[in-house]
Amino acid sequence: MNSPTHRATNEMFFQLVALLLSIIIVHTIFVTVVRPNAESTIRHHAEMAAAGEEYQVPRSFFIVIKDLEQESCFILMFWALSIMGYKTRTSIREKNMLELPLVSVAEGSRVLPEDAGQLARPLQSLPEDQRGYLLPRALQTALSRFEVTDSVQFATEAVNNVCDTENDRLDSELSMVRYITWAIPSIGFIGTVRGIGAALGQAHEAMQGNIAGVTSSLGVAFNSTFIALLISMVVMFFMHQLQLIQERLVLDSHAYCENKLLRFLKAPK
Repeated sequence: MNSPTHRATNEMFFQLVALLLSIIIVHTIFVTVVRPNAESTIRHHAEMAAAGEEYQVPRSFFIVIKDLEQESCFILMFWALSIMGYKTRTSIREKNMLELPLVSVAEGSRVLPEDAGQLARPLQSLPEDQRGYLLPRALQTALSRFEVTDSVQFATEAVNNVCDTENDRLDSELSMVRYITWAIPSIGFIGTVRGIGAALGQAHEAMQGNIAGVTSSLGVAFNSTFIALLISMVVMFFMHQLQLIQERLVLDSHAYCENKLLRFLKAPK
């Protein structure tokens, strides 16, 4: 059976691969595209300044994102999006189970404890990976509990417990995404401290009339914070969308069990 431990192992492997690919792809783009273009723009404006020509302070996109802190934020962003994409795909697959007639009970009929085994056969014949999804597990647990206890109340409590446990599990598995959303602005603030520290170290040059080093360092400080906060907003948006999908999955699965099974159960007198 596709146990939670097996699923957790697969997800951990996916997260490691996604992190490695994010590092390789983002670093390659920065080395081959971003930093060469930023250095070319800075060099061009430095030549214009040395020649005494009028020019505007460059605000190129490549200059804004060229530093190490911004690169790290982009790596974390794509890593977080990969993790959330994986979880979203799993949730969508589980949601598709709501469209299947997993239990077939005619309207107006009643399900007795001795009927539970027969109703559970379609659930047991599902593919191995689907048997580990929330809805089949909730239905199977309810039927097993009803067959053993002859109690509708215990069957209902079984569904509630499965759904509550799944809701807690889904919430706890978002801990890595929550950590990334905290780490991104923190990295931006590290860039701010680094930039301000470098600017203070070049204060003596500014006093002599050369403010190029100070302005460049302050640019690092403000650009890193700007990009980090912007990326954090994007990641937070998609994280809340994922939470909404998962919460709806649990609520819809509980409603499915209630409408398709629990209301038909009848305990013997």
